[in-house]
Amino acid sequence: MKAFTPCQGKTACRDDGQQCVTCGRGFPEIEQTRVLVDALAELAMTFDYGNVDEFAAYIAKKLEKKVRHRREGRVSED
Repeated sequence: MKAFTPCQGKTACRDDGQQCVTCGRGFPEIEQTRVLVDALAELAMTFDYGNVDEFAAYIAKKLEKKVRHRREGRVSED
């Protein structure tokens, strides 16, 4: 399992044609993350959330819980 390395910002991004050499993430991964973050931002804007920090914390907590649950549900093939 690899660790997630956050983006250092578009000005820090350097690529080799396949991935960012600063964070090491591939372009499909970067694009999919951008799409998901944009969708969450649009949701917060659509419903005019005044407490975006709470919304973001809620999403982070739910995401962590869902990933943990899915990982625990994997059947080992050893």
